[in-house]
Amino acid sequence: MAARFVGAPLACGELVEPPAPPARGFTLASTRSLVLCCCVNLSRTIVCALLAATAAGAAPLRIVTTFYPLHIAALNITSNAPNVSVINLTPPTSGCLHDYQLTPADLARLIHADVLIVNGGGLEAFLDKARRQAPRAKVIEASAGIELLEGNPHVWVSPELAARQAETIGAGLARLDAPNAELYRRNAAAYAAQLRAQAEKMRAGLKGIASRNIITLHEAFPYFAREFGFNIAAVVEREPGAAPGARELADTIALVREKKVRALFVEPQYPARSAEVIARATGAQIAVLDPAVTGPVAAGAYLQIMEKNLAELQRVLK
Repeated sequence: MAARFVGAPLACGELVEPPAPPARGFTLASTRSLVLCCCVNLSRTIVCALLAATAAGAAPLRIVTTFYPLHIAALNITSNAPNVSVINLTPPTSGCLHDYQLTPADLARLIHADVLIVNGGGLEAFLDKARRQAPRAKVIEASAGIELLEGNPHVWVSPELAARQAETIGAGLARLDAPNAELYRRNAAAYAAQLRAQAEKMRAGLKGIASRNIITLHEAFPYFAREFGFNIAAVVEREPGAAPGARELADTIALVREKKVRALFVEPQYPARSAEVIARATGAQIAVLDPAVTGPVAAGAYLQIMEKNLAELQRVLK
């Protein structure tokens, strides 16, 4: 190995060779040089060890998502990212967050968050005051740049718009965490491609359906209906748990008969009592359409939910 001069810049793990001793034995000067070189090597070793220990014990980047579909997207986008943790703020049984109330445990997660991924569009109104307690968290709004339909925030129910949200999250994380930036972009692109492939499969599978009028239990499906060419003839309950009055039920029953609506789509997260009343009066089928707000915590969960939605649409409408 070529000798380096003492004091020259060193890389971690690089050794410094002492100068060769004179032919007639060590002099005082050469002895001093040897001691100095050994000290430099020892100091460099200690510094490298400290740097390695610091890197290994560095606090992870703590990412908090507000609810289930964003959690699934973030798991895909951060896959294999070192020193990154992803947790969900709300329980996976919460469904949509219209009336969610934060718990003390939720507030603790917010306070310690480095990055907060929100849907936006007014969905997380419950966070308005709480975010003041987490001023250091950088916010990524997944629906940024997506034009909302009459202020409806349920954009993730459309696989194409879910793909755009994934790309937005990936770009946001890349800006905030430079060491993992390329990984985030690559993962986001791969997940968005999967979502778009699922959307294409669903469009192909729904081509032969002639009856395009459907009734849904809640206002969760405008983006889904637009993507796949359905017309939402009526919404039974504008908000979960807000049962329609007798007059509204009667109007919906008349509409089902007039437009020959074949299916009433309920959601697995909520009771279907109002839909059952309409079904008994009209003979329309009750089917399940899942807005992907609850489910297993797995990278492929959203895709599996959309696959089930495709099968259910084909079952009752073809």
